[in-house]
Amino acid sequence: MSETKKLNWYNLALMAFVMVWGFGNVVNNFANQGLTVVVSWILIFALYFVPYALIVGELGSTFKDGAGGVSSWIKSTTTKRLAYFAGWTYWVVHIPYLAQKPQGILTALGWVLRQNGSLMSDYSALTIQLVCLVIFLVFLWIASKGVSTLKAIGTVAGTAMFVMSLLYVLLMISAPAIRGVHIATPNMSLKSFVPTFDFKYFTTLSMLVFAVGGAEKISPYIHDTENPTKNFPKGMIALAIMVAACAILGSIAMGMMFDANNIPDDLMLNGAYYAFQKLGQFYGLGNILLIIYAIANMAAQISALAFSIDAPLKVLLSDSDKEFIPRKLAKLNANGTPINGYIMTAVLVGLLIVIPALGIGNMNELFKWLLNLNSVVMPMRYLWVFFAYVMLKQHAKARGLKSDYKFLKSDLAGKIVGWWCFIFTAFACILGVVPKQGVPFSSGWNFQIALNIITPFVFIALGLLLPALAKRSNNKLDASDDNQAM
Repeated sequence: MSETKKLNWYNLALMAFVMVWGFGNVVNNFANQGLTVVVSWILIFALYFVPYALIVGELGSTFKDGAGGVSSWIKSTTTKRLAYFAGWTYWVVHIPYLAQKPQGILTALGWVLRQNGSLMSDYSALTIQLVCLVIFLVFLWIASKGVSTLKAIGTVAGTAMFVMSLLYVLLMISAPAIRGVHIATPNMSLKSFVPTFDFKYFTTLSMLVFAVGGAEKISPYIHDTENPTKNFPKGMIALAIMVAACAILGSIAMGMMFDANNIPDDLMLNGAYYAFQKLGQFYGLGNILLIIYAIANMAAQISALAFSIDAPLKVLLSDSDKEFIPRKLAKLNANGTPINGYIMTAVLVGLLIVIPALGIGNMNELFKWLLNLNSVVMPMRYLWVFFAYVMLKQHAKARGLKSDYKFLKSDLAGKIVGWWCFIFTAFACILGVVPKQGVPFSSGWNFQIALNIITPFVFIALGLLLPALAKRSNNKLDASDDNQAM
């Protein structure tokens, strides 16, 4: 790439911002913490997100030719077995994500058609989840045929949601001065923003980690950056400032629109739609902003569902060492689709869609539970990023690994920061299993915490089982091939 076409720090920051941030991060964490989330955002950015982004920068610079992302980093610094587990983790944490996407599609559709959230409350949770299962299977079939059109639609819709999210913050912050809007949270003072650092607070950290994660998506662009030693950290610091500004101002805007002392119970499910509906009313636009946001969100959810069925599975099957993957699982059909891998995805997602509905009868509670489960399991893939960084600092000299950009020149300091991010992520995930809704130790609460604990262990167990199955089935196939050759 010529120097004139190389990325500058502001190009990198804007690209990363669209990748990492979304309006749902503001809504979900405000629903968890109220206005105290403002201080939480400041702490999470300073102590976690900035080092996380810069760690990704050094790893990306060191392994700029690694096609497998995190699994390539692990393979280059440790063993191919651990690299397989990194690839497995990257795929399997998408199972709860895929299970929730149909809920998002139905919720958005309900708001488009009815301009309210009644669609998800008019039917039983089991009925809704069975419809979600049908939606998932339809898009599983579409993904097997190719998703290029859906990706393009999703890019346009995602950009529209990104613009509208910024528009929401700007218009809501200005609404009291321009439109004379009454601030919903009474007596907003400095004390309103200070959290109580108790056990309940720490159980909400996983949602914050979930919100700011995903910076490893930026790593392929570091070698396209002009003067990466100087511009990459500048871009990541600019990214942190932009995300922090949106998170803090967005949370304040939510506190101006919704009473932080009396947060609606369904804010996670319907909060973004309430926000744009109210905003339209404040500015005399009716439901226009709501409908635009709901359509854009539905299109983005559809694209994300189809893309997330296909891409993580292909990363697992193509980038992991064949020694650990059964050849039958990676078998391609006429369309180049790993059909048996799709069947495995369908079984796991189907179970996660249907089984919880048998014990969580309220759709609002089910949505919040599945979102919380995502915040517990999705950061598990970030653990491999920090482990790879620690191993890089441990073995860089011995393995001759060099980087154009270094976050920390001291190997000891790098290992300390790497382990800090690893331990903090693990701590947030472990405490995140505690349900945020329901009466503690009631049957519904017990059901949720049981699923929160069992699901990650099932995922880990399957990952451990697959290499054993691969050894057995691949040996049989090799023996069969030898017999046919004789």
